[in-house]
Amino acid sequence: MAQAIERPFDSIDDTHEFFTLLAQTVYEARLDIEADVKRESNGAVTRRLQALRLAVYTLTKLEQHLVRSRRALNDLRTLRRLLFQERYADAASVQHKLAQMSGKGSRLETLKPVTTEASRSMASA
Repeated sequence: MAQAIERPFDSIDDTHEFFTLLAQTVYEARLDIEADVKRESNGAVTRRLQALRLAVYTLTKLEQHLVRSRRALNDLRTLRRLLFQERYADAASVQHKLAQMSGKGSRLETLKPVTTEASRSMASA
């Protein structure tokens, strides 16, 4: 658990999860401040009301940035999956070609497709 706190961005998936939680927290904070704005707006524009409106504006901008960042992370996750699937296909085609050339499939067992766990460890390295 201590290692998770020290290195929260070990993988794209961890970072995506963090951004999702952060976006949810920012959304909840914005809703709370919007409720404060409604309570404060009794006709007189005070310095506190202006500060609350500025906070709502800033939180809205932050939400938009987090949505864009999560989309970019999701694109990276998709690309990683595509690349590792290609690596799997490349390893299988090389194994097949070598098996045809040598006529012995048992010797070529060293060329194994990349597994999900192996791909995760490669992505975090």
